[in-house]
Amino acid sequence: MNTLKGILICSFVLILNCQSKAENEIIKIPDNNKSGYEHYITILGIAQDAGYPQIHCKKSCCIAYYEGNESKKLVSCLGLVDTVKSQKWLFDATPDIVEQSKILSRYSNSETVADGIFLTHAHIGHYTGLMFLGREALGSNNIPVYAMPRMKQFLETNGPWNQLVDLNNIKLKQLKHDSVVHLNKSLEVKPFLVPHRDEYSETVGYKIIGAKKSALFIPDIDKWETWDKSIIEEVKKVDYAFLDASFFKDGELDRDMSKIPHPFTTQTTTLFENESMETKNKIYFIHFNHTNPTIRDSHPLKDSILGLGFNFAREGAIFGL
Repeated sequence: MNTLKGILICSFVLILNCQSKAENEIIKIPDNNKSGYEHYITILGIAQDAGYPQIHCKKSCCIAYYEGNESKKLVSCLGLVDTVKSQKWLFDATPDIVEQSKILSRYSNSETVADGIFLTHAHIGHYTGLMFLGREALGSNNIPVYAMPRMKQFLETNGPWNQLVDLNNIKLKQLKHDSVVHLNKSLEVKPFLVPHRDEYSETVGYKIIGAKKSALFIPDIDKWETWDKSIIEEVKKVDYAFLDASFFKDGELDRDMSKIPHPFTTQTTTLFENESMETKNKIYFIHFNHTNPTIRDSHPLKDSILGLGFNFAREGAIFGL
């Protein structure tokens, strides 16, 4: 009996250790409260909508993960934190919201998943995490979800999203292009329209404004030249710019890439090649497709881009506002 009891205890301890190890490997929970900032942005994910590794991918890019040579990458998402008021916000509700909300909870004592969620558009990596707030999962209570008019209507009139509204799991708050949302006395958010494949909703980027610094977040846009603003001038106005880097260069996919337009990393670096190092240093590439070699933890192409003065968003990184 004592032997059996001992085996059961050892097995239980091993299970707990394995769970703890797996959780920390996937979620990468940081020790956040030592950042020194009262208000800041944290990177909660860097991958394109389908994450990394991507489903049923047998290419070398994802095989590297299965062989243990690359880490899992969560879907592109920002967290905004006010440590003074113990408030926190998510920018996009991704399929990885379970892990990302757990990470964000370490940054704030707030009891809620988030004090608000800002959506960019209706592509799968940017809003489908809302499903975890519903009856089958958390059953949340009136979490504010900020959305542009078409995005708001899409959620109100299509299942299962409208059930979240009907059951008061979420409370939709309509945004307006270039209109400021005052979160509190120290933090503001301004949405702005950008051109993208708007099958179900319009697409926005965000300017996040703190007491001392500000940031751009544009995870999806067709091409910089199709926008009615100059990305160079917009980057110069802020301290950080988290910009769409879905693909590194043309020909990366075995299909017509003109049908899924994004600024190639090489196009962005060329566009900024004559700008100052100070301007280049503000740019942090984000939203990497699994085929983009710079999604890797280490890659020569990544080193070459870093050598030009640009940066790459990294999960767990913190940016003071």
